[in-house]
Order: sequence, then structure tokens, then C-alpha cells
Amino acid sequence: MAIQWFPGHMHLTRKAIAERVKEIDVVIEMLDARLPGSSANPLLAQLTAGKPSLKVLNKQDVADPACTALWLAHYNAQSATRAVALDATVTAPAKVLIDACHALAPTRGSMDKPMRVLICGIPNVGKSTLINTLTGKRAAKTGDEAGITRQEQRIVLADAFYLYDTPGVLWPRIIVPESGDRLAASGAVGRNAYDEELVALELLGYLQRHYAAEVLARYKLGGTAEALAALKDDELLAAIGRKRGAVQAGGRINLQKAAEVVLTDFRSGVMGRITLETPEEFAAWLAAGEQAEAERRAEKEARTKRKKGQPRAERDQVPPADT
Repeated sequence: MAIQWFPGHMHLTRKAIAERVKEIDVVIEMLDARLPGSSANPLLAQLTAGKPSLKVLNKQDVADPACTALWLAHYNAQSATRAVALDATVTAPAKVLIDACHALAPTRGSMDKPMRVLICGIPNVGKSTLINTLTGKRAAKTGDEAGITRQEQRIVLADAFYLYDTPGVLWPRIIVPESGDRLAASGAVGRNAYDEELVALELLGYLQRHYAAEVLARYKLGGTAEALAALKDDELLAAIGRKRGAVQAGGRINLQKAAEVVLTDFRSGVMGRITLETPEEFAAWLAAGEQAEAERRAEKEARTKRKKGQPRAERDQVPPADT
């Protein structure tokens, strides 16, 4: 089942962004460097269309540097767009954002024409941490759970430079199943919206193919990458649970506990520098998701037309109860 999460406050955030963007000069979208495509919000792209965009690939210190370079090239090739990678807790790299915004809107930044920047992104991507780093104080609440920031804040970063922080927001319908899994694995989705065991299995499946050495080293499993790749994902999860002491009475493995270990390790970065998608992979997933969504909508429209074409008596007829 596809992962979906769009709680009520996100509707309010969408309306607030649509209103605020009218007077904004540059839009900063924070992305997770481990899943830059999946964490790029298509809803934000619609709301901020036509505005210069700065893509910030945050958490680059725990992302695969080779993949980060591919994603930076991907975004920097787009019109009116710049991309930088950083770790939001490091002061010096974070300050490059001010210069990047001035480059995107060179006529703004004076006292009579102050720079007005909107910073947005998915939940738990590090916006609040970045703001606190830039200001040198606790200007925004932070936490390791999605949905900490709930209202807009205006922050003065420098003379004639105003930053508007907004709550993290996803999009009403996630049409790429792979993105839903990655967003859940990263902690961007509320915990009640997904099954941790299923998300951990999806994560391990990708890690087996692309980061076997990191998995072997983290969980001290022994053997080779080839042997690891031969395991089924549930067998690997059970092996990790056994190594981590997630063993119940009778020797049964607590797979829920093992899944929690895997997700916590990935989110904290202790597995190593890992990225869960390349631009080419994400493009393929997106194309498939768009095709499936188009087919779903076409089928829905066809059903509606068939229903409208029925005589009213037939549409209103209650089917007989099963006997």
C-alpha cells in the first residue's frame, strides 16, 4: 500500500505559502541529500513557479558524495536554479546561502529593496536546524520527529535580508511508491502513516544492492557482499535482529524491534554515507508513477461517465443484500 500523509495543518501551510510567495524574491527548498528527488515537493514547485530557486541538499555529511555530485549537477542545469550541499549544523557552509540568494536576485538586498526569502521543504529535513545555525541562536524549534514547526516565522538574517520559515509540508498524494518508502525511512512521514517493518525491508533491499559493505560492517554479519545480496530482505532483517539482541522467548526474532534498529541507524547516519536514489533512478520511478496515476484518473473518469450514462433509477437502485 502506498504511503500517504497530509495532516490538517499542511492544508493551512499550503494556503500560507501561496499567499506569502507573491512577495518573495527567492525560494529556498531544503532537500534531504540522501533522497533529493523524493524529498523535492511537487506541490511547492507549483506554488512557487516562476520564482528563482535555491535547492539546498542538507545532510550531505551522511549522503554518498558521488551521488550528491550527480544531484547538484542535475539541479544546477535547471533554469533560474542553484543548488548547494551542506550540513545545516556547520556555520561556514550555511552562510553561503545568503550569497547564493543575492546571485539569484541581484537587484534585491538594499534597505529600500530588502531581500525576501521563503524557506520551505518536507518535514524533518533540517530547516529549523539551519535557521538556528544561521542566526546563532535557537530561533526555531527542532526535533527528530516530523511536524515540529507549525506556523510561519519571519527571521532577520542580515541587514535587508528577511527569511520566512514555514512548516514542513508533503503533498496530498504521493504517486511514486519508492518515494513514499524513502520519505518514511528518512523520518519525513508521521509514524502512524506507515509500517516500520515494511519500510525497513524496502530500505534493506536497496542497501543490499548498493551498500552491502556498509551493512556488513555496521551489523558485523560477516561473509561477503555476494552472500549478503543472496539473502531475502526478511532474512537479512532477522539476521540484524539476532545480532542486536532482538530475540524473543523461544528464539523468535522480534522483527519490529529489528526494523526500529535499522531505521534509527539510517536516520542517524551511523551506517555510513548512503544515498537512496540517483537522478536516473528517480526519473524512471517518476515516469512510472505518472503513468500509473494517469491510468488511475482515466479509469475514475470512465467510471463516472458510465455512472452518469445510467438511467437515474438504475443509479439509485440499492443492490440486493448477499444471502
